[in-house]
Order: sequence, then C-alpha cells, then structure tokens
Amino acid sequence: MASESMTMPTEAAVDSPPQSKSELAYTWIRDRIIRGQFTPGYRLVLGTIAKQLDISAVPVREAVRRLEAEGLVTFERNVGAHVAMVDERQYQYAMETLAIVEGAAIGLSAPLLTAEDIAVARSVNDRMQASLTDFDPHAFTQLNYEFHTILFSRCPNPDLLDLVRRGWARLSQLRDSTFAFVPGRSPQSVAEHEHILQLIESGADPVEVDLASRRHRTKTLAAYLEKTPG
Repeated sequence: MASESMTMPTEAAVDSPPQSKSELAYTWIRDRIIRGQFTPGYRLVLGTIAKQLDISAVPVREAVRRLEAEGLVTFERNVGAHVAMVDERQYQYAMETLAIVEGAAIGLSAPLLTAEDIAVARSVNDRMQASLTDFDPHAFTQLNYEFHTILFSRCPNPDLLDLVRRGWARLSQLRDSTFAFVPGRSPQSVAEHEHILQLIESGADPVEVDLASRRHRTKTLAAYLEKTPG
C-alpha cells in the first residue's frame, strides 16, 4: 500500500497539462513583484524577460497586460511597462479597513476556537519569536498570516470572512511585507499575539477580543506611517 501511495503523485504530475508560456511569464513576473525583487517603478523590459525565460515577447506582453489589469503593473505607450508605484494612501486605507473587519471576525471566532486551535496558533507565534534572531521579513509575514488565519477562520459569518481574505490579498499586492520597513515592530507584534491568545483562553468578551485585534493592526500601521512620513 505504501508504494502505491508514493507512485500516485508522480503519475498525476505526468498527466498534468504543461504550463502555458503566458502563464509562465505571469507567474515569474508576479512572484518577483510580490517578493520585492521588482520594486515600484522598476522597468519591465519585455525582450529581456523573454530571453531569460527562453520564450518570445508575445506571451510576456500578455502576462504584462494581465498584471496591468490587476494593478501591479502600469503600461504607457512609447514608455513601456513598469511595476506600479505604491499609493501610500491606499495602503493606509487597506490597513484601516482590515483592522475593522478582521477584528470583528476574530471577535466572532473567539468563542468557537478550540484548545487545539489555540495551541497551533501559539506554536506559530513561537516560531515567529524564534525567527527574530535571524530576521527574514517575508518569512515572518507568512507566519503572521498563518497565525491570523487560525484566529479568524472559525468566524461564522461567511461574508465577513470574505472581506477579511480580500483585505489580506489587497495588502499583499501593496506590500510584500510591512515588517521589511519596520522590523522593530516585529517583537511587539509577537507579544500582542500572545495577549490576544490569553484573552481568548480566558473567555474574554468577544468585543474585547475584537478591540485588541484591531489595536494590534493599527499599531503596525502607526509604526509604518511614522517610519515613512508623507
């Protein structure tokens, strides 16, 4: 039985359709934008990218148009394609909105979280604490998302959950990692995570959990705005 379970993924991989050249270019460019390798304003030279990927410029152009529709790339005639500049106001609005909807979702989710949920969340937070020694903003942000997801995932309101997930997706488009700009905020964030977990464990009023979660995010926003004035 063990040998059969090991061969099945291999067979599935062989049968899977190959990735289109346009999809390849899209994934390649988007990954570098999200990770911050292609920074805001970076010029995307279609011919150079095509050469790197060993494809023609046509699928690269298709990928750029798709990224333009998503707001990650701007394209001007006779100028070319560039990684979209970050509108700090949009980032602020996204953070403020997420603070409200996620705080509400975590507040509603809190009474439904199990002891196992809390244990898993604390384990993730412990990994975040350990990562502070050799800090990687991108990895820290991934763990941060994992932690928050555990807390809001049992929210019984599907519309609210959808708003929270949309908010996180919007932030990932605007900034790969806020902690790359304010690394000093990371230890405070970990400590606030533990405080929220203690509130949930103690059976605190959902409104109190909501407000603590909201304050947690607005403090990160405040740290960012202080670091990047104007």
